[in-house]
Amino acid sequence: MSSMSYALWAFFAGALIPLMAILNAGIARVAGGTIPATVLLFGTGFIGTLLFALATGTPLPGIQTLAKVPPQNFAGGLIVGLYILSITFLAPRFGVGNAILFAVTAQLITAAAIDHFALAGATSRPLTTLRVVGLLIVIIGVVITQASDRLLSGAR
Repeated sequence: MSSMSYALWAFFAGALIPLMAILNAGIARVAGGTIPATVLLFGTGFIGTLLFALATGTPLPGIQTLAKVPPQNFAGGLIVGLYILSITFLAPRFGVGNAILFAVTAQLITAAAIDHFALAGATSRPLTTLRVVGLLIVIIGVVITQASDRLLSGAR
């Protein structure tokens, strides 16, 4: 696959995140809360992924594979669970846009730190002045987006 294909795939997956947030909140209302909704969502995700693996002939990991994975790498599953719980809870209370803006800002800052310090096996990509300026632009954008409602309501 080309870099453009990867970029389009990432863009498509990212575009679904705000939709996922509000759909998850709908499940939480019906299921009786954030935690039951997250359990249902993970069950749905597991079944969907399993069906996709079977349809594409992708081999499923065995117990031997699980034993080879360093224990700290399983934290990714816990992080996904925390994210789904958080976004399912926050979206209807804080707003989908607000929740996603803060999540994306945190992702960009954390990603820059991971790349800069080559953490957890990442490829080293030093933090340059231009990257810092880009991150500051995003953070300023979040602040403006959050303040705009208050500024506009005060001007009325």
